[in-house]
Amino acid sequence: MSGQEMSRIAVIIPCLDEEAAIATVVAQFRAALPTATVYVYDNNSTDRTREVAAAAGAVVRAESRPGKGNVVRRMFSDVEADIYVMVDGDDTYDASVAPQLIARLVDDNLDMVVGRRVETHQAAYRPGHRLGNRVLTGLVRKLFGSRIDDMLSGYRVFSRRFVKSFPSSSREFEIETELTVHALQMRMAVAEVDTSYKERPVGSASKLRTFRDGWRILLAIVNLMRNERPLLFFALVAAVMLGLGIGLEQPWLILIGVVCAATGLILDLVSHVRREVKRLAYLQHPAPSEPRRESR
Repeated sequence: MSGQEMSRIAVIIPCLDEEAAIATVVAQFRAALPTATVYVYDNNSTDRTREVAAAAGAVVRAESRPGKGNVVRRMFSDVEADIYVMVDGDDTYDASVAPQLIARLVDDNLDMVVGRRVETHQAAYRPGHRLGNRVLTGLVRKLFGSRIDDMLSGYRVFSRRFVKSFPSSSREFEIETELTVHALQMRMAVAEVDTSYKERPVGSASKLRTFRDGWRILLAIVNLMRNERPLLFFALVAAVMLGLGIGLEQPWLILIGVVCAATGLILDLVSHVRREVKRLAYLQHPAPSEPRRESR
């Protein structure tokens, strides 16, 4: 019996106004993963997303707080499974690759596998989104040592121990960045698998706004750096303050620099303790390749 057959698999789909696409997405994932339970979490849709998803065979639930980050946090809290397949409800991702993503997770004993988008239609990936993804992914790679090339992909497979140790604080499209940084800071084993990426069907519109959400993601990276790598963050601020203080002969700037350096040292210890707490939560759950333990 394969690891996939021994595991409970949940397909979790955050949704907002996807009446035109959600039936196809649910049907394709039910066909690709016959033993999985497909959950659609509706985020205040104004169309018939809920009714269409339920008719297609999904378990439909709701999250009233707006924003994809809030929906993902709710899904991770509510759904009990051993392997989680998260995908957008816009029919842009290839459901037939899901068994391959899961097999990679189980066979290599990983905690996250990202579906790296390969465009099959020219209109699938708007130029602004492509450039933003490249810039933001590169920034995270520099700051956190990322090995992920498509940080903003919405198609991912997670282990249970990833999901149940993830302390999400994002509200909107920053969630993918937070998922990636969580894996990096916890030094989890991750991988990417190429998957085709196509344009949305007629009647489905993107909720991502290039500049507004790009700015939100950039701020999220800065906040994650401050929270997860405070020594580096405050050391950079201290260096700027000290340089200005010495150059302008302003003792108060030098004092601020010294205080920032001390703050970084203190918060680095706090960050270390936080990581250990998350690590303990992570270790409470078995690896993907291990047989499922019965709940106590």
